[in-house]
Amino acid sequence: MAKTIKLTKGFDIKLEGEALRFTKKNEISRNFAIKPLDFKGITPKLIVEQGSEVKAGDPLFYAKENEQIVFTSPVSGEVIEIKRGEKRVIQEIVILSDAQSSYKDFGTADPKQLTKEEVSSKMLSSGVWPLLRQRPFNKIADTNHPPRSIFISGFDSAPLGVDYNYILNGQSKDFQAGIDALSKLTEGKVYLNLSKRINNCDTLEHAHGVVKTYFDGPHPSGNVGVQIHHLDPVVTKNDIVWFINPQDVLIVGRLFNTGKYDARKLVALAGSEVINKQYYEMLIGSSVSSLLDHNLQAGNQRVISGNVLSGNKISADSYLGYYDSLVTVIPEGDDEEFLGWLLPSYPRPSLSMTMPSFIFPEKKYKVNTNMHGEERAFVVTGDYEKVLPMDIMPLQLIKACMANDIENMESLGLYEVGPEDMALCEFICTSKAPIQEIIESGLTYLEKEA
Repeated sequence: MAKTIKLTKGFDIKLEGEALRFTKKNEISRNFAIKPLDFKGITPKLIVEQGSEVKAGDPLFYAKENEQIVFTSPVSGEVIEIKRGEKRVIQEIVILSDAQSSYKDFGTADPKQLTKEEVSSKMLSSGVWPLLRQRPFNKIADTNHPPRSIFISGFDSAPLGVDYNYILNGQSKDFQAGIDALSKLTEGKVYLNLSKRINNCDTLEHAHGVVKTYFDGPHPSGNVGVQIHHLDPVVTKNDIVWFINPQDVLIVGRLFNTGKYDARKLVALAGSEVINKQYYEMLIGSSVSSLLDHNLQAGNQRVISGNVLSGNKISADSYLGYYDSLVTVIPEGDDEEFLGWLLPSYPRPSLSMTMPSFIFPEKKYKVNTNMHGEERAFVVTGDYEKVLPMDIMPLQLIKACMANDIENMESLGLYEVGPEDMALCEFICTSKAPIQEIIESGLTYLEKEA
């Protein structure tokens, strides 16, 4: 019988603007971009140049740190721009797609009949390897260090998070092929973690070759870092655990079933400022402008690739993040509130019982990005511990990261933490500290020095 883990710590932020379970094919976007900045710790070495013609699956660049890891085009077309930033750092490789995509053929295969080396080779050459990430350090999986286990979180507990039951429904063949391929990459277990609070689709419930575990509790119960902590914790830098998004498992499965790098995703467009809140069939790296044109309320909005807690702010003519399946649009919140420091503010979600929101736990709120204060010295409240269902001391860990104290960062559990695991701590922080940035900086420093 599958194990159930009950989590009591955390906080569900209920927002207006959930995407309807309806899918529209996005046929407008012609521009696509792969952004090397989406990949932590990667120095890109270009293979193509402006004007190059590519097929879907052709390599665009490889990682200087590991030349086996290549990043391929999601579409066929022409490389029309290589956008660089300061110090000529490559920010985007922009591709103008053909009217009809053509694919590089990597050959079909049953992963159960292949060796570990053959599975790895196909995933590396096709460019799907970067879909695999690892703890510690929250980066692309290292080909030279096999994982102790592999994790798939089958549900998203973040605000306005995508519904994987809707996305994966009817995709059993590709999902199972992806699991079969992943099983070849580890001598340990492949964990598929599901929500106890909902009825899961057949694709998830009938998947085999995995260890199913049910999580019951508020956000961040759907975060893979929390799940790793409770099932196969990362204690030292040598405890390597890989993880992958459920939609990316489908991409891996389609590679083996069709021989193509088919980077299709269902992307949810959500948020209070969106008119048509629904799912769109898109490719990795698609332009979001086609989703947003004539589809937003009037006013100044924040467009986020990802969720409101840990997503990245993007412009309305930018591109979908490599690992994202959600675009959220909320008010910017840059307007001043008259006597806002003195009068009762507008209703909004809060952990504090000084706000009336605790009386209506199921109420959904329209929120903006206003921080309602500025960064100040840390106040010891004990609130971080209320929303982090992990056996670590968050305030002490944050301070160790700020001080670049390697010994304390290691002993306090930084190896098993990702920035998104601490996002709720940032949300409820009375000091308005950029906690996710602090954790990211600590991880970067720890990897470099330790």
